[in-house]
Amino acid sequence: MSDANVRIPEEARDRLAAIAAAEGLSLRAYLARLAETLLTPAERAERAAKALAALKEWTGYAPSVAEQSALDSELDRRLAQVNYR
Repeated sequence: MSDANVRIPEEARDRLAAIAAAEGLSLRAYLARLAETLLTPAERAERAAKALAALKEWTGYAPSVAEQSALDSELDRRLAQVNYR
């Protein structure tokens, strides 16, 4: 595997290096492991679609786009309240 250079602020590099060292990893190994654990937007959308299909199959509940939007807004509102405190 070839390496790539990524330009980030020095403070971010130092923070990531400290986190990696605390876990007994090099910065390179830590970033490689981190990349393996994160999902791309396409992967997140695929998982969400599968979850909605499973929910519908299991419970029969299939929220409309409007209902999903309303639920997302409510969740955002509640999270904002928690973060505000």
